[in-house]
Amino acid sequence: MTNYTWTVNTLWTETVDGQQDYVVIAAYTVTGFDGAYEASLSNTATFSTESVTPFIPYEDLTETDVTTWIMDELGTNGVNSIYACIQGQIDSQINPPVVPVVTPLPWSN
Repeated sequence: MTNYTWTVNTLWTETVDGQQDYVVIAAYTVTGFDGAYEASLSNTATFSTESVTPFIPYEDLTETDVTTWIMDELGTNGVNSIYACIQGQIDSQINPPVVPVVTPLPWSN
């Protein structure tokens, strides 16, 4: 069974209506762990000042707050898509695909 960890790597902020430090972009990484196998996916999420309510002062934010915003922005389908992509990477590590090789033509000796 794969376990997933969300990590927020970077936050971008801007001032809106005199209120400083609205988070408008978050860079994140989702990592899946399945025993000895690991895979990850990194991306950014963009927020409007209206989509993140209530306002939390920047210095009071937690990684859980921002991760919740990211997951809300992605929606259930987006989160499941990320998990499926990571699981596909892990599955390919567990059962590597057969890679064809170029073989010399038998008549070209």
